[in-house]
Amino acid sequence: MSQPKSVGLPTMLVRGLFRRCAHCGGRGAFFTGWFARAERCKTCGFKWERDLVGFQLGAAAMNIIMTGGAVLATMGIGVIVTYPEVPTWPLIAIVGSVALLVGIGGFPTSYTVWLAVDVRMHPLEPEELADAAAHANAQTQAQ
Repeated sequence: MSQPKSVGLPTMLVRGLFRRCAHCGGRGAFFTGWFARAERCKTCGFKWERDLVGFQLGAAAMNIIMTGGAVLATMGIGVIVTYPEVPTWPLIAIVGSVALLVGIGGFPTSYTVWLAVDVRMHPLEPEELADAAAHANAQTQAQ
């Protein structure tokens, strides 16, 4: 199996936004359900949960950043659209709903976006590449 060519951070982030593997771009690579994760990418065999300190913390922080950004954008648009008489309680209800939807709904996306950032900051080691290739080859032979 050929190695995926190296791509830039913007491409990796777009892959993450669409819940694709940051390494190979494979579709539906890591999630078998909304919250259920597979151990490896179905396409390239990359073990997505890397053995680096703080990986889970980074994914949680990415979820908080995405949720906070959505809340700020919703609040800002709500104030701009309704100014000068801003309806406080309806705006709070809308902003709270957005926070819940993005916080829970964005869970898988936050992991794949964080993976893109993490792979860019800490490029894959030769051992990780060899392990992924071996796993992908084993998967191909099993089919």
